[in-house]
Amino acid sequence: QIKMVQTGGGSALAGGSLRLSCASAGYTLAPNTMAWFRQAPGKEREGVASIYSDTGNITYADDVKGRFTISQDNAKYTVYLQMNNLKPEDTALYYCAAESRIAEPTLEWEEFSHFGLGTQVTVSS
Repeated sequence: QIKMVQTGGGSALAGGSLRLSCASAGYTLAPNTMAWFRQAPGKEREGVASIYSDTGNITYADDVKGRFTISQDNAKYTVYLQMNNLKPEDTALYYCAAESRIAEPTLEWEEFSHFGLGTQVTVSS
């Protein structure tokens, strides 16, 4: 059974930084694409960043480009999200996701099969 454990997050002031981690295990087939999603209260879920491990290709949502960095430790099936220059609009519940059958980074929730339980990020002004 695949388990995805998220750590990090919490509260920060605008302009500050936070780091999210997502460690996973239990795969029959190693994940080759991992991603972060978020959902703010009253808003639709959105993709934040995704990485395809075979090539290192990455895609970001436009509103986090230049501020957030996704990275991964392939050996540990762990994905990270470094969030810098945080804004109040980054406040949301953040989820990690993993998939073994995608051949490119993607911000589409429906493309993934495995998800973390979510971790709260709150940014105050």
